[in-house]
Formats: sequence, structure tokens, C-alpha cells
Amino acid sequence: MPYSYEPQYFEEFTEGQTFQSVGRTVTESDFVMHSAFTGDWTELHTNAVYAADSQFGERVAHGPMTFSLATGFVYRCGFLERRVIAFLGMNYMDIPAPVSEGDTISLAMEVTETKDLSSRDDAGLVVIDTTMTNQDDEVVFEGDMKFMIESESAAETDE
Repeated sequence: MPYSYEPQYFEEFTEGQTFQSVGRTVTESDFVMHSAFTGDWTELHTNAVYAADSQFGERVAHGPMTFSLATGFVYRCGFLERRVIAFLGMNYMDIPAPVSEGDTISLAMEVTETKDLSSRDDAGLVVIDTTMTNQDDEVVFEGDMKFMIESESAAETDE
């Protein structure tokens, strides 16, 4: 299965279509950059001594950081490149297990819905169900992501 895909217009997405990301190892820098960007320096994520006495026994990624990593995988695959108009939210999101420094994670994606938008004639809705796993195939994130994707007919009128 390829890990890099061509950009797709709304009409090119089909229910049941799948994509797979490359893997990436979570680093100390990821923890620091997330904390610095968000201002969330919660000790469970930033204090090794404190976190060692927690239920996890070590520092773990912030939940929002795990979500951010998932969105990064979606965009890195390339199929939304220059086609996505907006991220519209999620119907559900679960983080059933923590992500730790040193974990290697990747994301499996499946298109579960495509729908014309009555409010727009230049785009449609694409819902992508995502599952992120670590190196042990443990699920660390699940959720569906809703995107407004440019239609090919709209792109043709722009030319």
C-alpha cells in the first residue's frame, strides 16, 4: 500500500476507500513543542518525576497532542493537498490508550461518508474514520474527521 497519495477532489472519494500513513516516532521535542505552543505544562506530560508516580508510570502525550498527530498524518498523506476547504469537526473521538515518548505511531483511514452539501455547489462533505496505533498495534486514537472538499467542477471554473 502506498503512503503518499495524489490530491483528490470531492468526486474522487468513495465510501470504503482506505489510506495508510507512514509511521513516526514520538520524541521529547514533540512533548516540549506541544506544551510551548498550547501553554499546557501539566506535570503528567512534562515532569518525569511526578509522572513516574502516576498510573502510567511515565510521562504521556497530551490528549490534544494525540489528536494533532492524527490530523498531521491525514494531511501528510497528500490526498487533501490543495483540495480541503475546511475541517468541520468530528462526530466522535476516543483516546483509549496513552502515547509515550519513543512510541512509533501510524494512522489507518477509511472514507465512511461522502455527501453533497446543499449550501454549496463548489464542495462536498467527506468523513474519514481514523485509527491510530502504536508499534504494538495498540489503538491510541480513534475518531472520524469531517472535511469540506473542493469539487472538481469548482476547480475547473477557477482555471
